[in-house]
Amino acid sequence: MKKEKQLSSSQLSEYIVEGMHEKKANQVILMDLRKVKNTITDYFVICSGNSDTQIDAIARSVEEVVYKKTNQNPWNTEGRQNKEWVLLDYVDVVVHIFISQKRAFYDIESLWGDAEITYFTDDLKPSKVPIAN
Repeated sequence: MKKEKQLSSSQLSEYIVEGMHEKKANQVILMDLRKVKNTITDYFVICSGNSDTQIDAIARSVEEVVYKKTNQNPWNTEGRQNKEWVLLDYVDVVVHIFISQKRAFYDIESLWGDAEITYFTDDLKPSKVPIAN
């Protein structure tokens, strides 16, 4: 019997960032929560979109890229109807896709201030310092 290779949460988060990038998501960040006490997931991947159409496209792209590379669907999804904040729950990685105004309102980055944050440029280069848009 062939043993399946276990997908790491960091690899899964890379695929998610790739899916976001394909639909030109804005302000993509990766929050590493593994060293933060009492968290229920390893990573948050957060991005913004400019319209409900783009929010939907980003969510679908993330799902397609992750499924193509891992054969996994999200365990749960929320927010598809109003398209202001779509959440894709892959258990070890939770994806937050916001319309820009809602992202500023909820400010998840500040709520999880102890997390290590990686910011991504438009060409997917990671940075540890915020990137001006």
